[in-house]
Formats: sequence, C-alpha cells, structure tokens
Amino acid sequence: MRNFLTTLLVFCFYNAFSQDINIEAFATGLVNPVNIKHAGDDRLFVVEQEGTIQIINSEGVLNSSPFLDISSIVYDGASEQGLLGLAFHPNYASNGYFYVNYINNSQNTVISRFERSDINTADPDSELILLNITQPYNNHNGGDLAFGTDGYLYIATGDGGNFGDPEDRAQDLSTLLGKLLRIDVDTPSGANNYGIPSDNPFISNPNALDEIWAYGLRNPWKFSFDKDTDDLWIADVGQNLYEEINMVSPSVSADGLNYGWRCYEGNNAYNSTDCPDDSTLTFPVGVYAHSGNGGPTKCSITGGYRYRGNEQSALEGLYFFADFCSNEIGYLEPDANEWTMTFTSPYLNNEWSCFGEDVNGELYIAGLTSGTVYKITTNSLSTSESQIKDIKIYTNSHNNTITIDLINSASLNEINLYNIQGRFLKSITNFESSKITFSSESYASGVYLLELKKTNGSRSIKKIIVD
Repeated sequence: MRNFLTTLLVFCFYNAFSQDINIEAFATGLVNPVNIKHAGDDRLFVVEQEGTIQIINSEGVLNSSPFLDISSIVYDGASEQGLLGLAFHPNYASNGYFYVNYINNSQNTVISRFERSDINTADPDSELILLNITQPYNNHNGGDLAFGTDGYLYIATGDGGNFGDPEDRAQDLSTLLGKLLRIDVDTPSGANNYGIPSDNPFISNPNALDEIWAYGLRNPWKFSFDKDTDDLWIADVGQNLYEEINMVSPSVSADGLNYGWRCYEGNNAYNSTDCPDDSTLTFPVGVYAHSGNGGPTKCSITGGYRYRGNEQSALEGLYFFADFCSNEIGYLEPDANEWTMTFTSPYLNNEWSCFGEDVNGELYIAGLTSGTVYKITTNSLSTSESQIKDIKIYTNSHNNTITIDLINSASLNEINLYNIQGRFLKSITNFESSKITFSSESYASGVYLLELKKTNGSRSIKKIIVD
C-alpha cells in the first residue's frame, strides 16, 4: 500500500524550475484547430481547418455556435489545405472587419475580408475577396495573417508545394508564392480591393510584384510580431532535414529580405542553381535537425510568439515554437547576441498546429489530434518567498490521505501539487473548513512538491514522498 510521508522542511533548491514549461488545459471540443487570435478583448477566436471559427470566452468555455462557418467554400482535402489564417482589423471594434486565408474549392489560396453581424456572429455572405493565388500543388500553402503596427496586412505564402521547390518560385519575384506579402486593406486601388504601401520594396522593379515584402520562404506556416519590440518572427518549415526560425528587428530593414530557400535549408546549402551571393541572404537565428540530436524525431516547425504577458515572469522574452511530429514545445532564450534553444519533453497525441496570444500577452497552444487549447505556464517555485509557519501537514496510512490543518485559522488561499520535475498536477482553492484532505491513491510512488500560498502573498514548498 502506498503511503504519504511528509517533511515539514522547506524544499529549497528548485530555482532550476524558473523556466520549466507547463501547459494547462484551457478549452476542449475543438476540431482540427490551426490558428488562434484575439479581437482586442478577452476572448480567443480559434480557426478550425474545415472552415469554421469558434469563440472561447475568458473562462475557457466554447460558444454553442461558431462565429463563422464558411465550410461550403473551403477545401480541406489534403493535410495542409483548409481554412488556415485569421487576422482582425486594428479597428475591428468599430468596423467589424476581419480577414481570412483559405483554400477554395478550386484548391487555390483566397484572402478575403468578412464582417461581423454581432459580437458573437459573423456574416458568411459578407465576403470581399482581396487576393486569389493559384496553387500548383496541394501542399506548402503557408496561411498565416497578421497586421503590423504600421496598419498593413502581412500574408505568408508557401512556395507552391511538391518537393524542393521544383520551379524555384520562392526566389522568383514574379510570383506571390514563397513570400511574405504586405498590402493596404484601407486604401483600395484600381480594380483591386486593396492598395500597395508606398514603401513596399519592389514597387519600382518592373520584374517584381508590388505586394512582395520578403521572399525566399518555403512554407512559413506561422509568423508573428513581438508586441513589445515589433520584431518579426517567421518559422519556416524545412524540406527534410532542418527547421528554421527567422527574426528581424525593426532596427534592421525588414523589407526586401531574401530568407534563402531553395538555396539553403536552414544554414545548409540545398540547391545552388541560380542562387544569389550568400551576403545578400538573411539566415535564421535558430535551426534544429529532424534527427540525430538525441531527442525524438522531428519534422515540421509550428511558430509561435515571444512571451510578453504578466502572469509568468519566468517566461519573459522567450520565443515559443513547437514541432508537429515530436510533440515537443521549444523556446529560444536570448543569450547576449545569440539565442539558446531548449525543448521540453514530448506531450503525446497532440500534433501541435498553432500558438495563440491573448490580449494580455498570455500564450496558448493547440494540437490537431487533441482538439484542446492549452495555456502555457511555468512551474517556477522560487524560494525567495517567506515561509508559512502556522500550517500542519499529516497523513493517514489507512486510507491514503493527506490532511492540511490550518492552525490558528491561517488564511490559506491556494494549494498546488507538483511532481518532482515541477510539473503542475492539482490545485485546491476552496477552503470551507480549517482542514483540507485529499487522496493519494491517484499518484504513483515518488517525490512530490506541495506549494502553499496565503492571502498575504507568503508561501512555502513542502516535500512529500509517496511510497
């Protein structure tokens, strides 16, 4: 029989958990989530690949009906097709405009604007098509959308697909494929339902398309802007050996950059035919191999965001990403002028497909398989807090329980249980009496940490052994 054995000594050497990543289920019931965005309030809007957008409120509750359903005009017959991207207009609160990126029934990319009907519903008949991009193959569609602080809409497109970019589209400035595009949705021009920003880099080049902002991308499945610094982050899915993360600071001119595909996959030469000089290319700040690094086999990067929230101070400034095949979450941490890459242990049966950032900068992640949106947290168990002295912990070996006795009516407001690696397991916040009892039967033998928090902000950490 397993018993709880407790020590009343503060467990005081877990500062190493300052960047231990944890995920907590926030909302369930999604079907193939591929994009998460906010509209300037405390809700999350989740894009489902089949052609719907769902709303999750601040409590993690899914609305009973979708915000938008355009599944009748969306084609998702291949794994990289479907409704892929969402971006809300900077003035969404007043104009109700939002933009989507999807594959239509002709299997081509469409960039469209829709309008909301009310706070929880959009009008599926309000579509205004901005761009229609012919897709030569059924993969490498990119699909993400985002507004920059400049008010312009940025659009990520893949190289058109197949294997190895056989027509070299990513390096070809006469096609919109393999690019990051930038358009002005507020100033339509001529026959188009959009305009071209006057400082787009190729508007004076007769051999280039005006919409292009940057090029040399293979399949930029996700990109984001750092909400604090406006750095541009692009996670570009690799061919068959390497995955890459690109970052450009506003201090560096981001327009007209060539990210190097198909000449390079990551930092490694791929196809040198008709390639420009290396000095003209922008190389990634982070690269990882599919195999040979001691961890599980990887295959496809899902880009995320740099953490700029208020709830998880230990995560400040980390750039988060994930791998679709290995189910690992990774992050880049600034280290002088370099970036250090770290991976978590795999989270099985998720197939991480997208990250999301809420209005406060807190981060979320979702997977195709699980259909669950998780919130990213940390198990920082700093010991700099003052100790709690008026609490007694004792066990009952007969029924495998642990009891916390609030001596002298101590004002305890939260109890958190972690495993020895610092991963969150359980929280208790409802204290209706001076004694709180819970069972140990669902926990395997091993060492656990019990974090005790009082309303005055003090806390301590106790070690608990289950044998």
